[in-house]
Amino acid sequence: IMNIRATSAEIESARVYESTLVPAEMAEWTERVLDAAEVSPGDRVLDVACGTGILARTAAARVGSRGYVAGVDPAPGMLHVAGELAPGIDWRQGAAESLPFDDEAFDAVVSQFGMMFFQDRPQALREMRRVLRTGGRLAVAVWDSLENTPVYADVVVLLERQAGKVAADVIRQPFVLGDPAALAAVFAGAGLDEVSIGRQAGTGKFPDVSTMMESDLRGWLPFNGVVLDEETIQAILTEAETLLARYRVGDGLVFDNPALIARWRRDRE
Repeated sequence: IMNIRATSAEIESARVYESTLVPAEMAEWTERVLDAAEVSPGDRVLDVACGTGILARTAAARVGSRGYVAGVDPAPGMLHVAGELAPGIDWRQGAAESLPFDDEAFDAVVSQFGMMFFQDRPQALREMRRVLRTGGRLAVAVWDSLENTPVYADVVVLLERQAGKVAADVIRQPFVLGDPAALAAVFAGAGLDEVSIGRQAGTGKFPDVSTMMESDLRGWLPFNGVVLDEETIQAILTEAETLLARYRVGDGLVFDNPALIARWRRDRE
């Protein structure tokens, strides 16, 4: 692993992300994304915007000892936690728009819930194409639209009222590519034609309302530079108990959490 310097606050928000958001929302998608990229034993796989590494760890189990898995992410805190959890994976700090790898280095490139945050999405896709060998496969997952994810539409309304537009926009951001036509246009803009995009149902599951909300309020918002004072956090948590009551199933919180998965293959040129 490269020498990655993360602050204690960055590491802490990454730990919150790994312990709450990953099992609640990310874990169910890893095998689906790897299936879309046809990842199999012995493959060389790159996970772009790897975060704390759930997709890369799942890929490593699938490719086995003959394979190779690398993960790249700009966030030092995420990479610090990724390195603790899976020291055998090649973790690199870097941006999707300039991947630190050679041309045609991978059999499969995967990215799970990162593309919504890229500064230049077409450039990131051109880079993913560059590092794919001829015949290599690309699979990218993005969250479906906010209107198809009512629980987060409710959270956006709550945050807008209690904490303002900047905080609410941080919650809106993950859903900005949740339209198949818009996603296809990003691929076309990068020169990646014949992309296949499918919508899949998903289920978010948190142990309770406060765990879900605190993962955003103490994890995701600070990670994106929005730190709320404790009084505001407590007011939001109190209101959320009522607002999100309709998603309660038993003791837990269960909700529709659909996503789009785009698949593309680099043909012989």
